[in-house]
Amino acid sequence: MSELPPCGLYRTTAPIGTVEAGRLVYFHNHGNPGAGVYFPDRWDHNRAHFSPKGMTLPTGYDTSTFTPLPREGFYRVSTAFYCCEKNCVRFEPETLVQLGYNGNGVPLLFQPELQAGAIGVPERGTKIDDAALANLVALTVREGKPSAATPQLGQFPRGIIVH
Repeated sequence: MSELPPCGLYRTTAPIGTVEAGRLVYFHNHGNPGAGVYFPDRWDHNRAHFSPKGMTLPTGYDTSTFTPLPREGFYRVSTAFYCCEKNCVRFEPETLVQLGYNGNGVPLLFQPELQAGAIGVPERGTKIDDAALANLVALTVREGKPSAATPQLGQFPRGIIVH
């Protein structure tokens, strides 16, 4: 096994045992019984949540096949860029965006909008090329804990439909 990279988000570029290449994983470089990967099992507010059950890397696995990915979260656009070679969507400087990934580790940008005095983030994003990640600067956004007065989706009584 090559020297282990730091814990964090990665895209696999080679199969890991029976798992195909091209997957978003959280790599954990220590633990018992050893270094391993965890796969996303759901997304919430455009952020991957990883299964608590991972798999250890096979003996001799070359971790240099992992492509490191920037953390999910909020960023500002530092330099204008297009999402891809087709120039479908242009992202302007000083724009607030949320970075997330799909299950294949492809970066997605979500463009928050001001709605009734609050910032809302859509559930659909725009795929961007890896090279575009260099145009993003990470922001620090404080995360609050949900209050008891703010019902979570699973806390609604049965029979109520939430749109």
